[in-house]
Amino acid sequence: MQRNPPGDLTDRWVQLQRRNHSKTAQTYACVYCSEWRTWQSADALYNHGLTAHPEKILQGERTEEEKRISRKEYEAASLQKGSRDTSQLRKPPYNDTTSPQPESASVQTKRPLASPGPSHSASLSQGLLHVSTPGEREDAAMQDTIMQDAPGDGQSDQPRKRAAVGDGVSAGSGSPRRQSESPPRSRAHQVIEPHLSRPPAQNRQLWTPEMDSRPTRSFTSPSNIASKSRAPAPIPKARKPTNMPRPASMPGPGPVTNKPGTLQILGSKPVTVLSPASPKGYELMLQPETRSISQEQLVAEVKGIYAGLVMVEAKCIEVDNKQAALAQADPKTQTAQTKLNNEQWQALIALHRTLLHEHHDFFLASQHPSASPALRRLASKYAMPARMWRHGIHSFLELLRHRLPASLDHMLAFIYLAYSMMALLYETVPAFEDTWIECLGDLGRYRMAIEDDDVRDREVWTGVARHWYSKASDKAPTTGRLYHHLAILARPNALQQLFYYSKSLCVVVPFTSARESILTLFDPVLNSDNVQGYRLPPLDRAFVKAHGILFTNRNLERFRSIVKEFLDLLDSHIGRVTRKFLEQGYYIAISNIVSMLGFASEENILMKSIADRSTGESDIEMAEVTDRDPIMKSFLDAESFTNGTLEIILRRIGDPNVLSFIHVTLVFMNFMSRHPRAVRYLETNFPWQLLTDMLNTLLATYPTLHRIEDTKFPLPVKDDVRPLPEDFALRGLLWADGYYPESWFSNEKIDDEEKYLEVASMTDERKERILWLACRLASAGSWIYYDGQTRRFSTSPIEPPLDSRE
Repeated sequence: MQRNPPGDLTDRWVQLQRRNHSKTAQTYACVYCSEWRTWQSADALYNHGLTAHPEKILQGERTEEEKRISRKEYEAASLQKGSRDTSQLRKPPYNDTTSPQPESASVQTKRPLASPGPSHSASLSQGLLHVSTPGEREDAAMQDTIMQDAPGDGQSDQPRKRAAVGDGVSAGSGSPRRQSESPPRSRAHQVIEPHLSRPPAQNRQLWTPEMDSRPTRSFTSPSNIASKSRAPAPIPKARKPTNMPRPASMPGPGPVTNKPGTLQILGSKPVTVLSPASPKGYELMLQPETRSISQEQLVAEVKGIYAGLVMVEAKCIEVDNKQAALAQADPKTQTAQTKLNNEQWQALIALHRTLLHEHHDFFLASQHPSASPALRRLASKYAMPARMWRHGIHSFLELLRHRLPASLDHMLAFIYLAYSMMALLYETVPAFEDTWIECLGDLGRYRMAIEDDDVRDREVWTGVARHWYSKASDKAPTTGRLYHHLAILARPNALQQLFYYSKSLCVVVPFTSARESILTLFDPVLNSDNVQGYRLPPLDRAFVKAHGILFTNRNLERFRSIVKEFLDLLDSHIGRVTRKFLEQGYYIAISNIVSMLGFASEENILMKSIADRSTGESDIEMAEVTDRDPIMKSFLDAESFTNGTLEIILRRIGDPNVLSFIHVTLVFMNFMSRHPRAVRYLETNFPWQLLTDMLNTLLATYPTLHRIEDTKFPLPVKDDVRPLPEDFALRGLLWADGYYPESWFSNEKIDDEEKYLEVASMTDERKERILWLACRLASAGSWIYYDGQTRRFSTSPIEPPLDSRE
């Protein structure tokens, strides 16, 4: 077999470069030959294989099917891809354009240009750049820029190949006026700069220091301006270049016409450009065009959405009611037909998902920026947020909950679906932000409640629900329902749980259902047969049990012994937990005060005294109350419990960890001082003397007396408003009304963890608050007295010194 000579090394290098950089044409290189020989078609490759390597192609006698498979394998192995990375290959130094370039007869040359005109580089310097858009069968992100000839050149437009980098021209220029051919460029090309001219290389070096300085482009340079295309331009099909050599005297291309197209820059997406004949035609597209919608169109859209929403909502109500009735039936009477299979559960989930999507569309349309005020009020008028939660989420969640554990997987899927929808509404429909926050908390609480396997997941979802409820309570601090939900999430912290239950009953908008929920905390502790109650620490168990007796009025004969047990443990407990009692202190103080108020019962004597503004009726009612009355006896028990706790706290002079307890107590007494009939029940047994002893200790080291003597709330000196942790606990309570300035809780950047973070500077601020409240008590009545000259508090009037009398 006779082989062709390998040819010059340079020719083979050019051939390799051209083959590796080719975009459209497929070439084949025989995998059995040692030299780099290529063929343009599969047939030519296969004929070569039969001639040169029959023993490897045929491998003996074969059937036609085996020959066909062998041929495909041979062609696939020999196929060369033009996008192969050749960054590791070494290139010859073809930077010098004055030196002769090698020619290869086997390499395809560019087509001849027939139309006369100025050179292409000259047309580029005039800023006349046309970049074609990709055709129907071409990928816009992967196509190179195609330079087209001007119309009237006598031939159809055909694409021309670019010049390779290092040929003395710009990487983006495609001028054909060269004496030799160079390998085609790869797809990753540099930025086209038509208004710049690159100086030719003077030597064979790829880079010189003089090449570092480049002209600075102005803001209006054509390469820096992109404007919107007015009409897409069709792209002619790319043809294979012919092998006809171009005559040396052939003139360059004519002027390029102004056609819209795409400009692809290295490492970026194609940019739509328009190159007018003059710079005045450039337009900068600031933003995409948007279609305006009229008020009539918006109203029609809302009506259409609402009509579909009502239909889906009615179907959801019907299905949920039917399934709820079946779920509440006797489990023994339930048959396999009443139980739902996976397909039926999926259908119900799809139905409620459709309702959620309809609500989402309704909110987006009714709360559109172009909507009128009347259209915006429709969602509130028809209670759409509440209907969405009730019929779209809550009813179905309750249905799933009653079918547990069989419905666990479907309940998880629906919770995630509803949570994502609520999070989307929270971001896109801020008009009902408070509702979305509470709904997100409810969904997190559902997810926490059904998690029994993974303790970490349960803790995570507990934190998620607590975050949303805390955020909601910041926006509505007087809503008791939110504190009830936080009480459920507070398990197993019994002190915190009792605090939240108590607060949910003693705010401006109490949550009466908490009277039933609080029994889930009291019953296990009061029932001695239940071991769960004894899992609590001794102090917590005694404290919760004492409040359980006050709340239920059961086992009253055991109350004093339980209170004694708690008081005996309290002092040593404070010394053991140290700073942790700053948090536990206001939990205990608020719970004790709420118990004196009868857990906000309307029959409680303090609650009546606060609510009743009529002097005559109040005096009559107070005269009728005796110590043997059950209501009065319950109040006296709660008062003795509260005062006994306070006495132990006040005896710990010099302990900063009890200051939060004292602060909360004085806020309550300051409020009661404004209700003379109510304070009569408290003034007799209150430990005033112990209080003055504690106050004198705090006053001894306090420097600025004018701040506590002023009637205004002692704001921070540096205007760095940071509420104390107990401030957030007191916020919203009935007896904390009017204590804080209006803007005291205006900082919304404080997160949940930072709210209850104790810092060193809070101790002095807490002392100042206690002294300021004590001065207000001294000025409101004759319970304690304050003398600014002697810097002392006392329970009796302080007589002036003898020298001042004279």
